[in-house]
Amino acid sequence: QVQLVESGGGLVQPGGSLRLSCAASGNIFRIYSLGWYRQAPGKQRELVAGITIVGITNYTDSVKGRFTISRDNAKRTLYLQMNSLKPEDTAVYSCNTFPSPRFDWGQGTQVTVSS
Repeated sequence: QVQLVESGGGLVQPGGSLRLSCAASGNIFRIYSLGWYRQAPGKQRELVAGITIVGITNYTDSVKGRFTISRDNAKRTLYLQMNSLKPEDTAVYSCNTFPSPRFDWGQGTQVTVSS
């Protein structure tokens, strides 16, 4: 049973930064590409960024140049460094496999960008 536990969210002013973490049980870090997804109120969940086992990254256009995804396979942890945050980045952020989610979603972590 794979468990995904996200952390690091919070309230930040526009232009601020946050670093999200995703800890995963099981062996998914040895097998799968991983990604960060987000869901804003009233909107569908969208893929924000993905990273392959060897570190090749992919970003949705709206976050390119601002967000950086990384992974530490030894620690079984996925990260998302978010800089220059905008109000439209407000959402619940979750991690899962990339490009398609294979496992049950964790609780996610809320990111709110507001002055």
